[in-house]
Amino acid sequence: MISKTEFRSGLAAALIASAALLAGPAAAQEWPERPITLIMPWGAGGGTDTVARTLAAAMEGPLGQPVNVVNRTGGSGIIGHTAMATAAPDGYTIGTINVDLSQLVCQGLTDLTASKFTHIALINTEPAAVSVSAESEFTSLEDALQAIRDNPPGTYTASGSGTGSIYHLAWAGLLVAADIDPGRVIWVPSQGGGPSLQDAASGSIDFVTPPLSTAAPLIKAGRIRPLATMGAERFSGLPDVPTVNEAVGLDWTSQTWRMIGAPAGLSDDVRDKLTNAVRTAFDSAVFTEFMDGRGFAKTWMGPEEARAFHESEDTAICEVMEAAGML
Repeated sequence: MISKTEFRSGLAAALIASAALLAGPAAAQEWPERPITLIMPWGAGGGTDTVARTLAAAMEGPLGQPVNVVNRTGGSGIIGHTAMATAAPDGYTIGTINVDLSQLVCQGLTDLTASKFTHIALINTEPAAVSVSAESEFTSLEDALQAIRDNPPGTYTASGSGTGSIYHLAWAGLLVAADIDPGRVIWVPSQGGGPSLQDAASGSIDFVTPPLSTAAPLIKAGRIRPLATMGAERFSGLPDVPTVNEAVGLDWTSQTWRMIGAPAGLSDDVRDKLTNAVRTAFDSAVFTEFMDGRGFAKTWMGPEEARAFHESEDTAICEVMEAAGML
């Protein structure tokens, strides 16, 4: 016969077990229960870092948890992207995915293709552009391309960032699209868009390719003349600047882009909650004011569209780099 003490102990254990079973689904629905880490593959203070930090702060309200940005730099972005891709797919580790990753894949430096991530949302694209000094002889992209064809190789120089960077790729791809050997123009590596624009303004570089949002202050100061944007549409901040297609009839676009991702295998439920939080932050006044103030274009793609876009970039960038002799 079971004693009262044994009966009560057994009943208590059964009740605890039943409560745990009933609480399981409810607990699972309570994600997030602790802070979320957003991995940043680049150093603090740069464009990607400041965009991510502003977005992360605006995500904390809808998530009800802190979103802590952690810089994991090195390897041209490989270290940070790898840390995100190999984390547990539980929603507590997310991060930024950048166009640089597709270039590194093309160069055989990493296998982190789109398939290694769960895509949360694309939040920003910044098309490259072609600009020259305000004192340049060129007033149109058509004239510039024709001069490159007509003059000996090495007559002109171009810059925008480092060798093999997205802005170098944008320039090389434009020339390939125009049936011009990219080797006809000497690419001069620089420390970034700002320094290259200063070089162009001083007349030491003939062509530069940073986005119009970066070039806008020098354009408005009358030191830089924009010839065309490589975006699919005109830049709202400088609506008089034509697209490459409008300027010379070439179907060529190129842009840097930033998206929020997580490790592959994240559940649809958690992914959707993250997407909703990113969308709320994306639409917030604080994020919008930050992006407008920096001249960054807000561009939204949800999970499926962002994944398809990333997959297309993995392919298209490799094709352009190969055609331009950059591989």
